[in-house]
Amino acid sequence: MKVVVAHNRYRQAQPSGENIIVDLEIDQLTAAGVEVLPFLRSSDEIPSMSKAGKALLPLSPIYAPKAQQDLTRLITEHRPDVLHLHNPYPLISPWIVRTAHRHGVPVVQTVHNYRQVCSSGLYFRDGKICQDCRGKAFGLPAVVNRCYRDSRAQSALMATTLAVHRPTWKSVDRYIALTSAIKDHLVDYGVPADRIVVKPNAIPDPGPPAPLGDGFLFLGRLSPEKGLGLLLDAWRRHPDGALGPLRIAGDGELRSLAEEVAANRSDVEFLGPLDRDGVRRALRASAVVVAASTWHDVLPTVVIEAFAAGRPALGTALGGIPYLLGADGSGEVPAGWVVPAEPAAMSAALAVARAGAAELSAVARSRYERTFHPDVVTKQLLDVYGNMSAPRSA
Repeated sequence: MKVVVAHNRYRQAQPSGENIIVDLEIDQLTAAGVEVLPFLRSSDEIPSMSKAGKALLPLSPIYAPKAQQDLTRLITEHRPDVLHLHNPYPLISPWIVRTAHRHGVPVVQTVHNYRQVCSSGLYFRDGKICQDCRGKAFGLPAVVNRCYRDSRAQSALMATTLAVHRPTWKSVDRYIALTSAIKDHLVDYGVPADRIVVKPNAIPDPGPPAPLGDGFLFLGRLSPEKGLGLLLDAWRRHPDGALGPLRIAGDGELRSLAEEVAANRSDVEFLGPLDRDGVRRALRASAVVVAASTWHDVLPTVVIEAFAAGRPALGTALGGIPYLLGADGSGEVPAGWVVPAEPAAMSAALAVARAGAAELSAVARSRYERTFHPDVVTKQLLDVYGNMSAPRSA
């Protein structure tokens, strides 16, 4: 089987779990015997583009002519069985769905965010959840509120792109929803439920879990929607040292907040950005991982990493987090604790999680093995590819 994997990589300066997941999925497919044809672009290419290329850049989300030409050549030469799209913005464009269909290649897309509807992709604005553009043919609120890159002009372009490509998105042959919440989002958008498969991401098996460490780990982008402020508000409600240590790892606009709290409390340690070995050490040292997102976080990879390491998670009841923890009414034994995204509830749950971590360690590892292990998830993906039929017209 030949599969084109198409993805516009986010800038290196912008930490991206999506980039990591795409790379891992390519490795997992290759290991399973699939001939992967990477069709990758990177936003880091933009500064080195020619003047002509930069002049056309504003139109790239809508059409991206060079990407269409390059894809046409790749399809003509290799005759792939399917194209698997991740992020198309800004250098690939959703138009590649139409290009693939024109050449008889069916298209799968993994949905990592809410950008069929929301110009920022987050359903989050001004520190709170926002769905003002939901159900609208044109996302005027995104333009008014500068939702894309804090620019009215760029927000207008993205809103126009989403309006133009509504038929394109509805022609995708199969959607991969990372959680049941994303499936609901796609159905609300108008995608028939029978064209959506719920399949989460996978991460490599790190091996048998080490004995539980102590305290809590917050690992991720230090930005408002990831909930560092919520967690620290809840943490300050406990005396210094009462919950064991809190380790904060990552980087972003709230780095100074993490550094300030670490300087003023002996039970908070700021680790900064970590490489893979550093992440493993931080997980081993901790007992519980916290996913305190205040937006509808799609599938925070840190929770899967926690489960693989035999660490339960404490998360907010938003987006895909209840699904990840097995607390979405599916009948699973939850591998952690889900609470409302507000400080009092998070504060109370921190004490409960500290007391109950050891009891849920084996549950967390079992959930990883049954739901998020590459052997399980890659088989699901191969089944999706195997069930593809002739493409729908764009």
